[in-house]
Amino acid sequence: MRIPVPAALARSLARSLRRERPDLDVRRGERLLAWAETSVGLVGGTREALYLPGRRLAWEEVESAHWDRDTTELLVREVGPPGVPSPVHRILLAEPGRLLELVRERVSASVVLTRHVPVSRGRGLRVVARRPASGDRALTWGYVLDEGLDPADPAVREAAERGLAAARAEVEPG
Repeated sequence: MRIPVPAALARSLARSLRRERPDLDVRRGERLLAWAETSVGLVGGTREALYLPGRRLAWEEVESAHWDRDTTELLVREVGPPGVPSPVHRILLAEPGRLLELVRERVSASVVLTRHVPVSRGRGLRVVARRPASGDRALTWGYVLDEGLDPADPAVREAAERGLAAARAEVEPG
């Protein structure tokens, strides 16, 4: 037997079951798609960027993100200059909700190309091209060195220049 529920009550229940969108200050034209609470504030994501407490990172500025279920820690590593430790953000998320899915999808979508360039003794570097979500800016190019390579080494610099030039020619012919 089905009990009829007044339409107004049904709408009210549906609204209360949906999570209310928090008041996270995002740039004009952006819409918060996923979020999570932390002890130091909200973390959220839009199509264009990840919002950390006090920091906005466009998706192409995020090198990697890793979730540790045991510690409930989200580790976000920024893209940095080769050979220099990249800034890392460690955020404890008790209930990540859809944020992890959004982070994974947007970081992956920002990577246009990844190419390994050998340098010496099994070590090398990865040339990476990233695109902004909005498509209103040019690709950003960089490289990530394997552990133990010296960014000041002339062989490493030459391999990086060669790898960047070959990758650019592949993606931006002409």
